[in-house]
Amino acid sequence: MTHNTPSSGTDRPLIALAMGDPAGISPELTARLAADAQVNAAARLVVIGDRRVFDEGARTAGLSPELISTTLEALRNSAPDRAAFIDLGHLSPDEIERGVPSLAGGEFCSRNFNEALALANDGHVEAVCFTPFNKQAMRYANPDYDDEIRFVARAIGFKGKAREFNILNNIWNARVTSHIPLSQVAASLNENAILEEIALTRQCLAQSGIDTPRIAVAGLNPHAGDGGNFGREEIEIIEPAVAQARDRGWAVEGPFPADTVFLRAPREGYHAVLTMYHDQGQIAMKLMGFDSGVTMLGGFPFPVCTPAHGTAYDIAGRGIADIGASRQALLLAARMASRLQQTAA
Repeated sequence: MTHNTPSSGTDRPLIALAMGDPAGISPELTARLAADAQVNAAARLVVIGDRRVFDEGARTAGLSPELISTTLEALRNSAPDRAAFIDLGHLSPDEIERGVPSLAGGEFCSRNFNEALALANDGHVEAVCFTPFNKQAMRYANPDYDDEIRFVARAIGFKGKAREFNILNNIWNARVTSHIPLSQVAASLNENAILEEIALTRQCLAQSGIDTPRIAVAGLNPHAGDGGNFGREEIEIIEPAVAQARDRGWAVEGPFPADTVFLRAPREGYHAVLTMYHDQGQIAMKLMGFDSGVTMLGGFPFPVCTPAHGTAYDIAGRGIADIGASRQALLLAARMASRLQQTAA
């Protein structure tokens, strides 16, 4: 695996944007991103998909983005200096029913995403973004599909540690356990697992431009265990992990009660909240702003970002999709790619 800076006369990072589920708002969002002045000032997009699906999304959005045409092979030899489109020609809009997950839609997303990841893994682009996938459609195309982290790891042969982060209003949510049954959470916690997540969170925050990140750690039990009255995980596992992190000179505090830690974080200047399980953070973040959050897959050799919301089948084709979260995902990927490029220089 090599990671070379794409050759170009501009220092804007080159980002592959994989088109997401064609039955939802992804085609419209992709067109809006390609036409967005803020995105184009921060990055050079390479949209990967089918031009017919993209053009339908552009019509829905009432836009006519200007993208040069290129190919996978051409991109591997020379990076474009402005927004470009790689037309894989693999899906006609006539094959898709709006608002309905399908095998064709899942295959479309999977191919786009795989090609984007291959370009990044070979060093031809510096980050990958994608507009929302539909998990049911992805499972039609990939029966063993679990989540995007495992998809990425398998696609690029990655054996290291990666994690999903959710970001909203400059607050990052990291978590120690993710897609496992709630009944398994307590048994899955240990000091090393918590320390690894703190380290990865610090790494990703630094890549985003936060040099001295502050992290608040949530407890597992009600009232963070209430001194052992409601559980001892805080005393026996979480507090020792926080102490080890502080011994390393990291700005980490907790455990704090999970029902107040997201109120404390912005008020007291924390950059991230580390929660113990999936819904402990997801519920809080989505209540804070479901339509504007960003998901970042951290730990891979390159940034992978997407809006935190889904495919919004109920408004597909109506021309009212909000670009906010997708724009923030692209801008975060651009910042992280630029930072990684500077570090490597």
